[in-house]
Amino acid sequence: METQLFARADEGEWTDLGQGNRRRVILHTDELMMVEFTFEKGGIGAPHSHPHVQASYVAEGKFEVTVGGHSTVLSAGDSFIAPSGVVHGVVALAAGRLIDSFTPHRADFLK
Repeated sequence: METQLFARADEGEWTDLGQGNRRRVILHTDELMMVEFTFEKGGIGAPHSHPHVQASYVAEGKFEVTVGGHSTVLSAGDSFIAPSGVVHGVVALAAGRLIDSFTPHRADFLK
C-alpha cells in the first residue's frame, strides 16, 4: 500500500458515533494517524484509555477536557495530550471539532 501524503477537507468517509458525534480518518501510516471528530453541543467523548499516545487540537468550539483526573476548559486553538494508558474524555460545551493525532495508528478506526 502506498502512503497517502495529502488529504482534502471533502475526502474521507465519516463514521457516525451516535448522539451527533462523528469521526473520519484523515491520514495514517503505521506510526501515526490523524483523525477529525465533530461534536454537537452537549456531545460526549466518554472517558476511555488506549495504548496510543494522543495529541488533540481544538479546531472549533469549546470543550471540557479531562485527562488523568485533571479537567479544564479548552477553546479553538488550544490543545491537550493524553499519554498512553491514561483515562481521558471530553464534553462539548459548544458544537465543535477536534483534530486528534495518534501514535501508533488506531487499527480499530480502519475498516
